[in-house]
Amino acid sequence: MNVLLTLLLAVQMLSALGMIGLILIQHGKGADMGAAFGSGGSGSLFGASGSANFLSHTTAALAGLFFLSTLLLVYFGNVRPVSGGSVLERAAVTAPATVPVTPGAPGQIPGTTPAAAVVVPPAPATPASGAAQIPGK
Repeated sequence: MNVLLTLLLAVQMLSALGMIGLILIQHGKGADMGAAFGSGGSGSLFGASGSANFLSHTTAALAGLFFLSTLLLVYFGNVRPVSGGSVLERAAVTAPATVPVTPGAPGQIPGTTPAAAVVVPPAPATPASGAAQIPGK
């Protein structure tokens, strides 16, 4: 999967650079006015019609390739492994209600008398909502 993403990224970058180069060498609409009055447009490499047809078709093909590679990069970048539940369900950790403390247990401070048990209050089953959250006077 990593090789595919690298290949798609390379195709996207090359098509973007190709489009930039082709767009920069194309003539604007103002350049056609000089060719209408015989400014040597017929002696070019691409013939009397000029290079506009070839360059515009190549630019359109590179734009399509760029668009397709962008869509594929977005699709493969968002693919995640399917899990059994939501993020909130995986993050929920239940704490034990009581933790018994025995004398001489590891982690006990020497010279102190241990409490019988440490009581952890249970978490509310459902959070309060609506009017229950508004404090009274």
